Amino acid sequence: MPFSLPPLSYSLEALEPHLSARTLTFHREKHHQGYLDTLNKLLEGSPLAGETLEGVIQKSHKEPNLKAVFNNGAQVWNHSFYWDSLDPKGGGTPQDGPLRRALEKRFGTVEEFKKAFKQAAAGQFGSGWAWLVLAPSGDLEITSTPNADSPLTGAHKPLLTCDVWEHAYYLDYQNRRVDYVQVFLDHLVNWSFAEQQFRS
Repeated sequence: MPFSLPPLSYSLEALEPHLSARTLTFHREKHHQGYLDTLNKLLEGSPLAGETLEGVIQKSHKEPNLKAVFNNGAQVWNHSFYWDSLDPKGGGTPQDGPLRRALEKRFGTVEEFKKAFKQAAAGQFGSGWAWLVLAPSGDLEITSTPNADSPLTGAHKPLLTCDVWEHAYYLDYQNRRVDYVQVFLDHLVNWSFAEQQFRS
C-alpha cells in the first residue's frame, strides 16, 4: 500500500502566532506531500515496495542507486517526526521526570540545553535538522544533520527535532533562523512527545 500523510494532532491554525497556518499549509501539504508522492512513485514495482517506511530508509541509506528513494523517504519520516515535536501548548521547561533529569544531568540546566540546541540548529549550514537524541550509552546528545539525513540510520534514538530547512520558517521569519529556533524552544517544542520517546 502506498504511504500516506499522517494526520496532525492539532489544526493548521493552532500554532499561531508562532507559526502561521500559511506556513504549515505550504510546508505540510506542498513539501511533505511532495516527498510522499515522489516516494510512492519511486517504490512502484521496487523490491522495497511493502517495506515499512523505516525499512525503506535503512535499506536505501548509502545505496547510490537508491539515493532518491532515501532522500524522499527520510524527508517523509523526518517531517512526520517534526510535526509530533510541535505542540500548541508546548515550549518552556519539561515537567519533572526522567527526561528533565537526564537533560539536567547532561547539560546542567534546561536553559543550557536550549542554548546548545539553538547553536546546533543555527549552525547547520544550509538545509537540515537539529535533533535531541539518546545515545546507546544512555546519555542525551544534540546533533544536526544535513538535507534528509536522520539519526534513524544510526544507533542514536531521536527524541525531538527542529526542521531548519528554509521552507519551515521563511514565510514567517524570512532569514531569521535563530528567531524561529528560539520560538520553537520557548513556545512549540512538545516535551510530552520527547518524554514518550525517551521512556519507550
